[in-house]
Amino acid sequence: MYEHILVRYGEINTKGNNRSQLERLLLSNIQNALGQWPQIKVRRISSRTLVSLHGAPVEAVLGKLEKVFGIRSLSPVMAAPLDVAAITEVAAQVLEEARHLGSTFKVKVRRGNKQFPLDSMELARHVGGALAERFTELQVDVHEPNVTVHIDVRDDGAYVYADVVEGAGGFPVGMSGRVGALLSGGIDSPVAVWQAMRRGLVVDLVHFHSFPFTSERAQRKVEDLAKTLAGWSGSLNLNLVSLTQTQAAIRKSCPEGLRTILLRRMMFHISTALGKQYGWLAFVTGDSLGQVASQTLSGLHVVDEVTDLTIIRPLVAEDKLDIIRRAQAIGTYETSILPYDDCCSLFAPKRPKTQPKRDEVRLAEAELDVEGLIAAALQAVEVKKIDRDA
Repeated sequence: MYEHILVRYGEINTKGNNRSQLERLLLSNIQNALGQWPQIKVRRISSRTLVSLHGAPVEAVLGKLEKVFGIRSLSPVMAAPLDVAAITEVAAQVLEEARHLGSTFKVKVRRGNKQFPLDSMELARHVGGALAERFTELQVDVHEPNVTVHIDVRDDGAYVYADVVEGAGGFPVGMSGRVGALLSGGIDSPVAVWQAMRRGLVVDLVHFHSFPFTSERAQRKVEDLAKTLAGWSGSLNLNLVSLTQTQAAIRKSCPEGLRTILLRRMMFHISTALGKQYGWLAFVTGDSLGQVASQTLSGLHVVDEVTDLTIIRPLVAEDKLDIIRRAQAIGTYETSILPYDDCCSLFAPKRPKTQPKRDEVRLAEAELDVEGLIAAALQAVEVKKIDRDA
C-alpha cells in the first residue's frame, strides 16, 4: 500500500537564488490543491517534495497533483528505513504491485545520502539479486525492462517506487505576476489561458458578451470553461463585460468591413481600463496568426496600438490541430465546441477587412464615443469567483 507521493520539480531546478522561494510557492499550491484531505502532510526533502497521504486515496490525490504547475513528475512511493534488509523487503512489495506489467525488471538506485554504507551499484545488485530469487518467474533485463524498481536513498529514509506519472511542468502559479486574459468560449482562448498559467501567471479572466443577443447558455459555457481552468490554478476571477451598447454603436456609425477590428479595439480599450483596477501589466489572448480575418498581422497591429498593456499571444504561431490536441488534453475541448454563439461570431460582417489600415480604422473609431462606451462597460461589469472542483 503506497503511503506517500514523491513530487519532482520541473523548471524550478534551473533557478538559482530564488529557488527556495519558488519551492515554498509550489508547496503552498500543492496544499491548496489537496485541501479536501486535511490529513495530508506536505514537506520538502532535499530537491523533492513528499506528500504523505495518511489514508487519502492515492489515485485521487495523483489526479489533483497532475494539475499543479511546477511539477515535472510524480511517483506513489513506499518508505523504508535506512537498512538494506528493510529496503529489500519494501522493493519486493513494490515489484509485487507492478509485476502485472510484464515479465522483466531491473532495480535502479539513486543515492542522495552519501553516508549510506552501499553505493548505488552495490545496493542495486543486492536488491536485484534478492528480487530475482524471490520472483523466479521474472527475468532481469537492465536495458529494456517492463518494470523498473526505483530506490531513492535520502537522509531520512529510502523511497521505493515503480511508477512515474508525468506532471504539468512549467512554473508555480503566482511566480510571474498578474495578467488579464480574454476567454471567448471558443477552442483557442482556454488553451492560451492554460499556457499563461503554466508560465506561473495569475490570470483574471475577461469574457465579453452581448446579452440578450447571446444566450445564458453561452455564458454558462464560459463559466464551465473557467471552472475547468480553475482545476489547474485554483480560484479565478471571471469578469463578465457587456458589449451590447458598444456593438450597437459600431453597427450604427462604422463601415461594415471594419466592425470586427473596431470591436477588438474596444475590447482592448475596456481591458486596459479594467487592468488598471487589477494591476495587470499584460493581457493574454488566444489569437493565432491568420486563423480568422481579424488575426492577420495587419489586424493585430491595428488593435494593439490602443493599449499600453503587453499583449501575450501564446498560440500566435500554433497549428490549429495542435491547439485542438492541447484543448482535448486539458479538458476544455468538449465544452468549447458546444454550439452557442459568442459576441464576435454573432455580429461578424459578411466581408471583414483583412488588411485594415491604421488611419482608416482611427477615422472610423472617431465616430464612436469611446470614453463613454468604456465607462458604461466598466460600470456594468459582473465579477464571478470560479472555484476548482472539490
